[in-house]
Amino acid sequence: MSTDSESSQQVDSEHLADGTDHDHASGHGPKVGMGALALGALGIVYGDIGTSPLYAFREAFEHQHLDAADPVNALGVVSIAFWALIIIISIKYLTFMMRADNHGEGGILALTAMIMPKGVGSRKISFAVALGIFGTALLYGDGLITPAISVLSAVEGVKETTTALDSMIIPIAVAILAVLFLVQKRGTGGIGRVFGPIMVLWFGTLAALGLNQVIQRPSVLKAVNPVYGYDFFAASPMTAFLTLGSIFLVVTGGEALYADMGHFGRRPIQISWYCFVLPALLLNYFGQAALILGNPEAVERPFFKLAPEWAIVPLVVLATMATVIASQALISGAFSLTVQAVQLDYLPRVKIRHTSSAHRGQVYVPLVNWMLMIGCIGLVLTFQSSKNLAAAYGIAVTSTMAITTMLFYILAVNRWNWSKGKALAVTVPLLAIDLAFLGANIPKIPKGGWFPLVIAVALLVQMMTWRKGRQLVAARIHRGERPIGEVLDENAKVARVPGTAVFMFKDLGKAPPALVNNLKHNKVLHKCTLIVAVETAEVPRVDASERAVVTKVEPGVFQILLKFGFTEEPNVVEALSMINERGLEFDLEDSTFFLGHESIIAGKVPGMNPLLEHLFVLLNRGADSAGRFFNLPNDKIFEVGSHVEI
Repeated sequence: MSTDSESSQQVDSEHLADGTDHDHASGHGPKVGMGALALGALGIVYGDIGTSPLYAFREAFEHQHLDAADPVNALGVVSIAFWALIIIISIKYLTFMMRADNHGEGGILALTAMIMPKGVGSRKISFAVALGIFGTALLYGDGLITPAISVLSAVEGVKETTTALDSMIIPIAVAILAVLFLVQKRGTGGIGRVFGPIMVLWFGTLAALGLNQVIQRPSVLKAVNPVYGYDFFAASPMTAFLTLGSIFLVVTGGEALYADMGHFGRRPIQISWYCFVLPALLLNYFGQAALILGNPEAVERPFFKLAPEWAIVPLVVLATMATVIASQALISGAFSLTVQAVQLDYLPRVKIRHTSSAHRGQVYVPLVNWMLMIGCIGLVLTFQSSKNLAAAYGIAVTSTMAITTMLFYILAVNRWNWSKGKALAVTVPLLAIDLAFLGANIPKIPKGGWFPLVIAVALLVQMMTWRKGRQLVAARIHRGERPIGEVLDENAKVARVPGTAVFMFKDLGKAPPALVNNLKHNKVLHKCTLIVAVETAEVPRVDASERAVVTKVEPGVFQILLKFGFTEEPNVVEALSMINERGLEFDLEDSTFFLGHESIIAGKVPGMNPLLEHLFVLLNRGADSAGRFFNLPNDKIFEVGSHVEI
């Protein structure tokens, strides 16, 4: 990672620690009105948390078979839900976590990038990075479960009107999910324009349905007093504690809030939350509690029982649209997460398509899309109902939230220079709540919670294996390297041929093996020779003026360092065409790009577990080509192969 990006990030983080706010994308792209941004945030950011009323309250009662006729339970559950939204979303994420942005970008992977060791790091910091990578892997499990449980719970609403369609619920849910994934390749731009208005209607409906019940039983509002949550625990401590595993479902969109910060900025997200989302959610949850107080039998499907009979079908349609939007946000998040992981060298290169020329954050990753589709449909077919799926939901999100709090402490102490006392005062209460919710979700593991954990552990092993394997390959290759100046001096009299040779090689200062082989076998050097290294900075985006660093080695030979942010597409040709350096003249149309292609062999050289070596070899074979990843023209690439034993 570059020193320049590190220092600039340090300054930026310190500014944020003092309270400076990064508004929309930190100046990236055209200026957009605050109202439009707040509307966009409503459509994208709050889809996940906005669909929790469909199943959260129901699961809180059914998970531990709470007696709906006992007012202590209804008031206690809604009291805890109220304070969970206030403490976890309003205080933890909107007040603290959104200050921990990496040049405007949020999310656990951006947070992990900020605490990555610079040079030789301590074991504690390295462990923290591994923890952050595990949290990232957990989010993929969340990305699988959320579309499945959201769509299924919405479609199940038809049971309120007829039982004739019971056998069609699973096929309908599968069809909706299939269509959702099939249209991903078209990008989210067109759909995104209608997300905001639909979610305005959705949250307005949530508020209206809940308000109707609250007006009939205003006494339910006394549950704002945390004493009712205490009474709930006092009546049956263990049952209440285990119920937290379901009550947690009201805040499952917290990590999505943080991860999507780069799209809209902190302030629009806060405006949407306090002016619209929070009031609508609270009214709906208090409305469901009021409904149960008056009609305990409604606990089976309290959300749909809020509506009059004539409104059930329109409500099911609206709920399905809202769940598709919530699913879309998580799918897009999985794409963005993959791009960041590839750029940070924790995943192999994969095929990435940018679906918008105006918004670089809109990407489509075919491999991830099809894997998510298979996983989501498989979950629906396996678990059969949203009630069963709820058992698998929660463990991944609670674990990620706890990890995020830990990483925030490390960031505050090591990067923002907070005192340990100040950092502990902020993080210990938040971590205690995170761990309480995590502990309450642990009993879900045998009932389905194992699924996201298996996915996360498998991804963690893959990500850490890829990272370690890449380091070993680099170390093996570096053994035979020689300084570029020394190699050029030995070949000072070789013939110069017309054209431009671009050698893609990340170890600047050394001679690329492809260049050495060209000199050895062909005994020629191109009139213009460029040795190009691509570096992923610790920041999401690099300004165009800081993209390239050019160093002249000798007449006609230049070293070029290209810097890209970890959310950017590394377009080498475009970056080279923008260089304006005195004495550097070349024609990209008359250029040949030389790439090294290493064939990795699992051998007996010490360095990695034999099983992990074979896994790395497999991952390396499946990686997308460097030419496609760096956006190089296919007809101008020349690959030079070599064997590397790890």
